[in-house]
Formats: sequence, C-alpha cells, structure tokens
Amino acid sequence: MSERNLTLLTDLYELTMMQGYFMENSDEIVIFDAFYRKNPSGSGYAIACGLEQVIDYIKNLHFGPEEITYLRRTGLFREEFLNYLANFRFSGDIFAIPEGSVVFPKEPLIKVIAPIMEAQLVETAILTIINHQSLIATKASRVVYAAKGDGVMEFGLRRAQGPDAGIYGARAAVIGGCIGTSNVLTGQLFNVPVLGTHAHSWIMSFPDELTAFRTYAKLYPTACTLLVDTYDTLRSGVPHAIQVFTEMRKAGIPLTHYGIRLDSGDLAYLSKEARKMLDAADFTDAVIAASSDLDENLINSLKNQGAEIHSWGVGTNLITSSDCPSFGGVYKLAAVMDPQSGTFIPKIKLSENTEKVTNPGNKTVYRIYGKDNGKMIADLIALEHEAYDASHPLMLFDPVDTWKKTYLKPGSYTIRKLPVQVFKAGECVYDSPAVMDIQAYCRNELDTLWDEAKRLTNPHRAHIDLSNELFQMKKQLLDTMSANMV
Repeated sequence: MSERNLTLLTDLYELTMMQGYFMENSDEIVIFDAFYRKNPSGSGYAIACGLEQVIDYIKNLHFGPEEITYLRRTGLFREEFLNYLANFRFSGDIFAIPEGSVVFPKEPLIKVIAPIMEAQLVETAILTIINHQSLIATKASRVVYAAKGDGVMEFGLRRAQGPDAGIYGARAAVIGGCIGTSNVLTGQLFNVPVLGTHAHSWIMSFPDELTAFRTYAKLYPTACTLLVDTYDTLRSGVPHAIQVFTEMRKAGIPLTHYGIRLDSGDLAYLSKEARKMLDAADFTDAVIAASSDLDENLINSLKNQGAEIHSWGVGTNLITSSDCPSFGGVYKLAAVMDPQSGTFIPKIKLSENTEKVTNPGNKTVYRIYGKDNGKMIADLIALEHEAYDASHPLMLFDPVDTWKKTYLKPGSYTIRKLPVQVFKAGECVYDSPAVMDIQAYCRNELDTLWDEAKRLTNPHRAHIDLSNELFQMKKQLLDTMSANMV
C-alpha cells in the first residue's frame, strides 16, 4: 500500500463535493460512521478486518504533482482548490474496532472526526478496504468453523479478482482462521505461513506417476503430500503413494508431514477408501487433504458423511466469497459540530426502508459478557460520553421491540469498550499487531460467542441494543422530522 499513492482511489463526487465545501468556506467538523447493515453469507456475525491498510492509506494521503496535473486536465477543478490540495494532509481523529473483532450490523467499525472536506475524501478508500477484507475474513471464519478443528489452507490467488484482492484477501483469510496461504507475496508482506503441494502438471510431466511421486518425495521428504487423482485415485494414485511412503520408511527417512491430496471425485467415498488402504499399509498417521471447489457448506456436508479428511484447501469460494460477493458497508454522516458551543449536533438519515435509517450522534460500542462464562450477552451502541460500571445494574432493551428487556444484576456481567483511537489530530497513535497475533485475537473473540451464533444456517441473532439516551435522541429526531414533513 505504501508504495503507491492511493489518494485518487476515490469516487469523483468526493472530490467535487470537496471543491464545493472549499468554495463555500465550509470547514465544519463532522462525524462519519462506517458500518454495515447485514451479516454476509447468512452468518450470525462478521469479522472486522483491513484496519492496517486503512492506516497506511491515511498516513500516505497526499496530492502529488501527478495527481494535481491529472485533476487539472479534467477541467472540473479550480486553481485555488488545486492549490489547496497540493498542501492537503489529514488532520482529524479516527476511532476503530480492532481487526479480528467479532462485529455486528449498525455498529460503527470506523468513526472519522474531521473537517468535512477531509472526512468526505476518505470515504471511498475506507469502504473498499474494510468491505473487502471484512468479507473474506468472515467467510474464512465460517469455513474454519465447518472444518471443526482441521487445518484450512487458503489458496485462491489465481481465482481472486486481481492481485490486490488475492494479496489482501489471503491476509484476511488468515486473520479469519486459515493456517496459511499459497500466496507467497502475502507470506512475505505479512509474515504468515505459506503452504502448498504440487499440481497435476507435475505428475503429467514425468513418464509415469510413480516416478513423479518418487522425485517429489526426494525433494521434499519432510513435506510430502502427494496429489493422487491425476489418473485413477484408488487404482493408481493411492497405491503409488503407499509405495513411495514404504520406500521412504525403508530408507530410514522420517515420515513427519506426509499424506495425500484429493482434488476431484466423490471426496467422501474416496477419502474413506484411501484411509482403509493407508491404514492397511501401516500409514495410520498419513494426512488426507482435499480441495475441489470447497466451501463451508460442502465441508460441513463431508464431515457429516464421515469423510476421512483432516486438511482442507479452499480457493475460489473463499477468496471471492462466492455466495455473497459484497460486504455492504456504508459511510454515513452522524453529527456536525456547532462552532459556537463545540458540541455535536446529531444527524439522521431517513428511509422508507427502516433498515437504512441511521443511528445519530457521536457514538461508541460496548460489549457485555456473562461474568460466569465469558460469553457475549449483547452489544450496546451508546453515545460517546456515556459510561458504564459493571458494579451497577443494567437494563437492556430491544430498539425495535422495546418491550423485550434484559435485566443484568450488579456484578453478574463485565463490559468493555470496543473502539480504540487510531489517529489523533492527524497523527497515528495506534500500532497494528502482526497478522498471526490478530488471528489469535480473532480466535478468542469467536470463543466468546455461543455455538448457536456460529452455526452455518439460521444462526442465533445477537442482541445489538441502543442505550436509552441514544434511543431517545433517535426517537426525538424521527418525531421532529416527521412533524416537519406534515
């Protein structure tokens, strides 16, 4: 990210609006929230991802001579505005929910507090980064959940929508729980494990399958996973793999990481038969890996069929999130600062679609856990100035069906604030963790969910509530706007 100037990675209307604000001498401080409205893939949750790349983008945000020259050529921008852009730097504050966090609809994943021109400019880049990586991280977490403890390798680079999608999608997949990726550049950039076996072309390039297996085993004796379905899985591939493993054992070569990979056919049947053959030859610890257009639903089905597979390579359906190709994150104005008082005036967007009515004001998110089990009870979207103490009782209520209430006794719960400050007055004040540390954090986050919230179909819907003060603010704004339209 830092090697490219991504300042023009934006929609044209962000720049034309910026010029409009500039010409009108509008420099009011505003708050924008980046959030999403619906969990992807029918999931009960999502995984926040992409913050490190947002930070890189903000740090490097500037209009160089090439960008200014291009904008001048469009004929849309005045010289005084272009002169302003030549000295542009982000000067605002940004708060964000850390990467790897379990998140839910309507929660501000990123909050930008800045002069309106600055806040407007960063909208598109923030959304494209957060939407993509959060989508893939969520998909990966579902695939990993379906695998029930088996290793899942991401290897979808060749099917990704371009290099960036492959690189950062692999990063997100590892955060979501994959044990590694086939993408070597992602491994280099983010210090994550790179994994892989060999292709059918390796087998086909030799005079016969056995020679191909022997050659591969000689080259990689401590990572010998043989692809057995090039010609005939059970009559050729598996017997030849067993022959090579037997030769390695007789030669005194330790059989550490070894096994076979299935990439076609009836994976349940073939894996069971292959397991019998491997066990009969006393290779009971040989791993059977599988690929072939896998996703969480197919893996779950294969597990239910008793497939003897304990390592999964997932490509196309993961890196593209094929059943849900977009995350749907949006970026909405939530408040405008009153220059006289310095307080924020809440703003709300109305829609006939109630799902698109926004939550107004300067907000934050609290997560509430059961003290006895550490499991998530609910999330509470509150106004920034509100504070909560677990030694006091807490009443939660559904913001739609307000009669649905949950009373938490003092000392029966714990509560923590999710967002952290990332930028302060334009300076980064946050150190992004290493990807594998984010993965560990994500794993702990998922452990706070009940299994019912993680199941693949019809998951339990998490309780996402509004504080009473925020609820009343929203209601008052809705009532006032409705009265004005009469």
